[in-house]
Amino acid sequence: MDPIDAAPVAALREILRLPTVASADPETTDPAPFVELHSRLREHFPLTHEVGEVIDVPPHALLIRVPADPTSPTATADPVVLMAHMDVVPLGDESLWTHPPLAAEVVDGVIWGRGTLDDKGQLVAVIAAVESLLADGQRPARDVWLSFGSDEEVMGSSAHRAVETLRERGVRPWFVLDEGGAVASEAFPGVTRPLGVVGVSEKGVLSLRLTASGRGGHASRPAKGGPAARVAAAITRLERRPFPAHVSPATLEMLRRLAPHLPRPLRPVVERADRFPGALARLLVAAGPEAAALARTTVAVTTLTGSPAINVSPTSVVAGLNLRIAVGETTADATDRIRRVVGSDIDVEVADAHEPSPLSPVDDPAFALLERTITAVFDDAVPVPYVMYAATDSRHFTTICHRVYRFAPFRMSGEQREAIHSYDERLGVADFLDGVRWYRALLDGLGGVDATGPAT
Repeated sequence: MDPIDAAPVAALREILRLPTVASADPETTDPAPFVELHSRLREHFPLTHEVGEVIDVPPHALLIRVPADPTSPTATADPVVLMAHMDVVPLGDESLWTHPPLAAEVVDGVIWGRGTLDDKGQLVAVIAAVESLLADGQRPARDVWLSFGSDEEVMGSSAHRAVETLRERGVRPWFVLDEGGAVASEAFPGVTRPLGVVGVSEKGVLSLRLTASGRGGHASRPAKGGPAARVAAAITRLERRPFPAHVSPATLEMLRRLAPHLPRPLRPVVERADRFPGALARLLVAAGPEAAALARTTVAVTTLTGSPAINVSPTSVVAGLNLRIAVGETTADATDRIRRVVGSDIDVEVADAHEPSPLSPVDDPAFALLERTITAVFDDAVPVPYVMYAATDSRHFTTICHRVYRFAPFRMSGEQREAIHSYDERLGVADFLDGVRWYRALLDGLGGVDATGPAT
């Protein structure tokens, strides 16, 4: 490995070993790993910290402004924001991991550990690319802001505070780029080439609690139709009555670009997607859960609580639901539908609600720059827009910028994508270094784009 390449790998491994797990209650989050992470970034990327303006954002986030080359024609143009987050989800059952989740072991060219994909790999790739640019004696063609959140996994406040800091400074980004899509293999049925999927929106998030109540009592005298049975019946009704399927404009554009790469029998349906949206929606639903999530609001039962003892019939049973709201729908409409389906004997409480993000343009110099950079570094990939299933910190930035994109420049197999938030999360060393090169190419490409107008 080239010594230059070895430096970002070493930095990533050190940062992976830090248990930066955020809590929904900031008061219970251990600040020490975040403080140490900041220290490691200063140590490994000194030029970025010397040249850049570093701003601490509560609770433990960072904003770093990397100033433009003053001689650049676009030096005073709207800046670019590159995002990532420091926090990770809990480790889970460590016995399931092939390699310890905080060891950051490199085995057969693969780095194993919590956060490799979500999202420390991206964070280090971003700042390593900036560092390499500065080490070459260069500055970006326009200001670049690095926004590193600290509580993305718990939908915390740090990204919102970063946006407010930028708003107070009058910053209106040309575009914002966060985690999201990837250079994904096995991403769409029948497509053999990897897809450079760029999120142009993300589904909304709705968390609901379903509660059934009753008298409860001794388990030796069970009453028919108790709280557990009613909640179970409600869940069954939800599975039998999924949300209707439809195809958003972003999904239509994705499929239009995919059409030449699809098996011949599928091409006529996809090429005429705007004429047969219903048939296309049904096709996506039939293609499996990943494709089906593109076409409808999804419902997942995530938690169940009931009796405190196995020999006691519960007085109440609560089921937690997590819904991902399709673009074009609202959390209020989704809540109303859930109430109708589960019935009047189930109480439905909204725990949290975030609407789908606005669609970002794909016929635009910013998106074209992302496309060019994808094909330059990953010449076998087909760049396509898509709607993200998951929520990211970038949703906050839609209030100050209408070009908000989501893409992680790493090759990821289907198995790797399944490991995110699960066990055996991992990233190939070569794939990580390709990500560093991708960000460097993106920074280099900023000087070749004529886009000086305001980001409205």
